[in-house]
This record gives sequence, structure tokens and C-alpha cells, in this order.
Amino acid sequence: HCRYPTAGSSSSAEAQPFYVNSPFGMAFAHNGNLTNALDLQIEVAKIARRHINTTSDSEILMNIFAHELSQRTTGLTVSPKDIFEVVTNVHNKARGAYACVAAIIGLGVVAFRDPNGIRPLALGKRITEMGEEYMVASESVALDAVGFQFIRDVAPGEAVFITEAGELFTQQCAQTPLTSPCIFEFVYFARPDSFIDGISVYASRVNMGKKLGEKIAREWADLDIDVVIPIPETSMDVALQIAITLDLPYRQGFVKNRYIGRTFIMPGQTQRKKSVRRKLNAISSEFKGKNVLLVDDSIVRGTTSGQIIEMARESGAKKVYFASAAPEIRFPNVYGIDMPSANELIAYGREIDQISDLIQADGLIFQDISDLVAAVQHENPQISRFETSVFDGNYITGDVDQAYLERIDAARNDQARKAPVVQAELSNLDMHNFEA
Repeated sequence: HCRYPTAGSSSSAEAQPFYVNSPFGMAFAHNGNLTNALDLQIEVAKIARRHINTTSDSEILMNIFAHELSQRTTGLTVSPKDIFEVVTNVHNKARGAYACVAAIIGLGVVAFRDPNGIRPLALGKRITEMGEEYMVASESVALDAVGFQFIRDVAPGEAVFITEAGELFTQQCAQTPLTSPCIFEFVYFARPDSFIDGISVYASRVNMGKKLGEKIAREWADLDIDVVIPIPETSMDVALQIAITLDLPYRQGFVKNRYIGRTFIMPGQTQRKKSVRRKLNAISSEFKGKNVLLVDDSIVRGTTSGQIIEMARESGAKKVYFASAAPEIRFPNVYGIDMPSANELIAYGREIDQISDLIQADGLIFQDISDLVAAVQHENPQISRFETSVFDGNYITGDVDQAYLERIDAARNDQARKAPVVQAELSNLDMHNFEA
């Protein structure tokens, strides 16, 4: 598992899965981010007497789970009831987003999802000559790839226990679960062929394109757009539907180098700018002499958008308009997406015209948040709430205050990202030197 740091450093020591030898021996993987990690770390040290070796909140969560399990263990066996009581206690302590899988030696696999279901978790099954086998993964496509049939999503607050014999036990372990998936999964993170909480990611993106295309038709009716070009790859389904809605040609204007990572999480503005040029190359014939509408999934720092617009002009575009499938990202994410600090977000404290000037677009349009929610909700009307904090600043766990956001900003700004890993490790040691 690769390290994608949303809390702590990007040291290789923090690559998952984590391992703890008591009780039984356990490997643990976690997708998400704890908003009360510091409080839990102190509890782990003072009450559970467990040492945390890294700055990762995933290791903290693993030790909370392991401590609760050890409290209910007297022999070499654990019942499903014991497992579900452990997860219930984890829910009572942990805040934030977490989709977790633990492999416990001699027992089996335990998987659970936070009561809001912010991060996805899918359950699959396949039948072999040896009997039934089960698998859990963050996306349904991971199940498809190894021959498992997607059964259903692990519900928010639910725990799944798969014994070594292949028996499946499930139980709801949260008092008041409420499905509130992160809407950015549908905008950007998930593969289009995935299903999350009964929603086709592909269909939701087509709906986003229809909504945004209709807005463009209303607000930009006087613009002479010749062609719609996506910024590969996440925006391609959105851009195609925009072109269909506007009755415009759709063309591939950029070729993507698949071996360059996400630019918005790279440390340092210079590195991000270089990486954009390495990541994309323009097909000049699709730009020369044309008024182009570029479509991307979102705008975070604006670095990528500005560089791409510059590339389009260098390739001969007369005018370059820009459309974002997501609304303006004005607030930091605290639930598992490694976005920059608030003041490094291009939309933070700025109006759309100001953002357009900064990225040097001839016109800029964003999806309305109500349209984004409607586009995704259309595929599963039973979901009444989505996690949309990066757009509206509404943090659904209710425990995120200004002091917490300031700590997040201090940890995520460019200066902090450039700091040596050793500094992060020293900070971790300082956390343990609390007053008894």
C-alpha cells in the first residue's frame, strides 16, 4: 500500500499496512483521516500504554482497535460478538473518516466504516472449489479485477467479520449512522467503473456534464466556442456530455503521461509547474485557430489550470475558456484528501473573475454545488446528505473548529511539506512528552 499522507509525514515508515503484535498479531489498513488523532494518541499512550512509532493517524487507530480487542480477550479465540463490541467502542472514540481492514492472525479479517460512511468500502464474494471467499476493498473495481462479485457496500457504522473458515458475520455498530459519502470521490478519486453506495461513478459524471452544460448554455450563450477539450482523464466523461448538451465537437487535445502523480499534492510550486508539462502534451492541431472550452474535474491550487491554458495558447488557440465540473474549492479537507492549506487554494477569498485572471482564462465557469449534489444523488435518491466541506465549509462530524483548521494549515503549507521527515518524527516524539 502506498503512503498517501493526509496526516503526518510521507516517510516510507508510514506505508501501510501497519502491524502490531498484540493481541494475536494484526495488520491494519486505513483510508481516511481522524480529526481527533491527537487526543487519541495521548489516550493510547496514557491508558493503553502503547507507543506510536510514526506520525500517522492510521497507526493510532490501529492501536485503539488493538487495545479494545485485548480488553476483551482472555484466550486464543474471539467471538463475532466480541469483535462487534470492539468496533462499537472504536466508533465511540474515533472522529473523522475511516474505512478500515484488519487481518488478525488466527482469527480472520475485520472491516468497518465510520458512522457517516465518508470513505467507501465494498464487500465481494467468489465461490471456489474450497467454498465461499470474501473480500473487502475501497472500490468495487478492485473486486472485479480478481474475480470477486460485488455484493454490496459496507454500510456506514457497520462491521464485517470474516473468519479463517470463510464464515461471514455482520452487524451495525453505530448508534446513529447516516450515509454521507464524500462527494469528491465521484468528482475525482473513484474510477468511472466503480459503484459507491449504490451510485455509478460514471453515471454521476455524465450527470455533472449535463448540469454544467446547461449552465454554460444559460450563462455563456453569446460565446463562440468551437470545440470542447477535456483535461485527461477524470473530466473526460463530463466534457463529452457538455459537448453533447451544447451540440459542439468533442476532441482529445492533450496526451497524458500516466507515470506522473497528482500535481496538486506535490510540494513546491516550481515542482508542480514542471510536473504539469511532463504530465500533459498538447495536440496542436486541435487548438490552432480555435476558441476552445477546456474542462477539468476541479481547480485546487490553480497551478495545473494556468499551465494548461498557457499550453493551449502556445498551441495556437485564439481564446481559451475553462469549465470546472466541481464548485470552487474554498476550504481544506480534513477527511482523507491531502489538499493544501486554505490560503494556497486559489478560490480561497477570491471571486470567480479574480480566479479567471490568475489562471489567465478568457472565461471561467464552475458547477453549482446544488447541481453537483443533484447529479450524484440522481443515481441513488435514498442518500440525503453528502460530505461537501471543501466547497461549503460544513464539516459533518461537528468537531472541526478554527483551531483544528489552523493546525491543518500549518502542517500542509508548502514550507511544511519541504521540511525533512526527521522534523515530523521529532514532532511525534514531542507529542509523547505530555504531563502525566
